[in-house]
Amino acid sequence: MAAVRAENATVHTLVLDVPDWPGHVAGQHVDVRLTAEDGYSTQRSYSIASAADSSTVELTVQSVVDGEVSPYLVEVAEVGDQFELRGPVGGYFVWTPGPVEPVLLVAGGSGIVPLMAMIRTRAEAGSRVPFRLVYSVRDPESAIYAAELAGRVRDDRGLDVDYVYTRSAPPQWSGRTGRIDGARLGAAGWPAELTPACFVCGPTGFVETVADLLVAAGHPPDRIRTERFGPTG
Repeated sequence: MAAVRAENATVHTLVLDVPDWPGHVAGQHVDVRLTAEDGYSTQRSYSIASAADSSTVELTVQSVVDGEVSPYLVEVAEVGDQFELRGPVGGYFVWTPGPVEPVLLVAGGSGIVPLMAMIRTRAEAGSRVPFRLVYSVRDPESAIYAAELAGRVRDDRGLDVDYVYTRSAPPQWSGRTGRIDGARLGAAGWPAELTPACFVCGPTGFVETVADLLVAAGHPPDRIRTERFGPTG
């Protein structure tokens, strides 16, 4: 591990130098395997956060209570540690700079990670494809990449970010708090007639709700790509 940085109280980004890394496509993931001194090993999948042409591999990991891998990666791992990786993996939930249609990204919690790879890839490629991100978080402190997203919105007119706060909002917040619904998604996203490419990532219940809302709003199901995560075991 070449570097580590804290994103919030429970989330760290690990910056890895991977020998002979073949490169990846925004939205792909890797499998991380940890092996204890007694030979016991366990594996988890983590989305790649870095842009597709990055020279390093960035994994943004949220520590999960009672987890086997994430608490170690967030709370114990140090610069210089080595991990076993397999990947890049995945070819469905990916975005490349070629298409010209607008893109709608909808994230719940740490589901922002592969979508951030898409945002970074777009910027690195100099793409002007319009992106809109709808990011649902419990509260401002739970947001990941908040400062970077604010900077990208300021510097790039083609990127819009709209937060949905489910529990508590910043003091200056003028909107309501609560779970995402059709009205909020419709106001912050793209109209269905523009046939945007839609990418939805987050916990299973969140992803299913958002996908249903998009279909109900007229978005073709084949334009909606989803990736979900949840407890293992």
